[in-house]
Amino acid sequence: MSSAGRYTRTFDALPDEIPALTRVVQGLAVYDVVAPTFYGLTIPAERQNEIHLRPIEKLLERVHAMDDRPLSIARPVDKRLVSRCRHFALLLLGMLRAKQIPARARCGFGSYFNPPYFEDHWVCEHWSAAEARWILVDPQIDEVWRTQLRIDHDVLNVPRDRFLVAADAWTRCRAGDADPARFGIQFGGLRGLWFVAGNLIRDLAALNKVEMLPWDVWGAQPRSNEPLDDEQLAFFDGLAELTREPEVAFDDLREVYASDERVRVPQTVFNAIANRPEPSEA
Repeated sequence: MSSAGRYTRTFDALPDEIPALTRVVQGLAVYDVVAPTFYGLTIPAERQNEIHLRPIEKLLERVHAMDDRPLSIARPVDKRLVSRCRHFALLLLGMLRAKQIPARARCGFGSYFNPPYFEDHWVCEHWSAAEARWILVDPQIDEVWRTQLRIDHDVLNVPRDRFLVAADAWTRCRAGDADPARFGIQFGGLRGLWFVAGNLIRDLAALNKVEMLPWDVWGAQPRSNEPLDDEQLAFFDGLAELTREPEVAFDDLREVYASDERVRVPQTVFNAIANRPEPSEA
């Protein structure tokens, strides 16, 4: 998903620094849900399907079809890719990997959109050699978002209690330290332990470089509001253990993804927003 394919060379001229790359991403994409209120843009009906594009190569194809200037030039809002959080994270991820900076997409929950709730969200995590640690970056949050939501933390170094990877959210809920009803998509009424479980599988796939749409459904992901039995709880406990600190259990994480059809992304997934099956690489 993160390969730019025939657009790989367009990354060559981009800066190497994380803050500058984040600004590049923000100049290429606009979040559809807040576009009218935050940016004064009404998304045309014929462009609303851009949120369903999966590989970076297809994202960049659309970007260049609207404006073929270098990627470092911020587009007017109406010429930006119609996106959700995963698109922002994936674009930064692809740029970082192209520059040989270790990076991965993380699926989880952000506490800074609608407190006290933890909203479904994706960010990018990169390895800092200087600090010898993984750092969370939220490329979606530009100055407009910061102002509108009064976000006061460093979005280039998101605190681990402001964004919870799916494993941390699951562990807190299972331990009784957090209410599962506060995790999900609040305005859509989609919340609960079943939702956190689905994000565990999406995060596991992303850690295996298969960064799917946040609403792609496959394998062992529970149905909406499905109660989880003891067998399911034990299964997702195991996934949380694998994905909480991926480098600790990296070989096992890779093996589970490769061998277990309950978590591996198949050739066809169900797009829950479009309400249809689709090729997973479309």
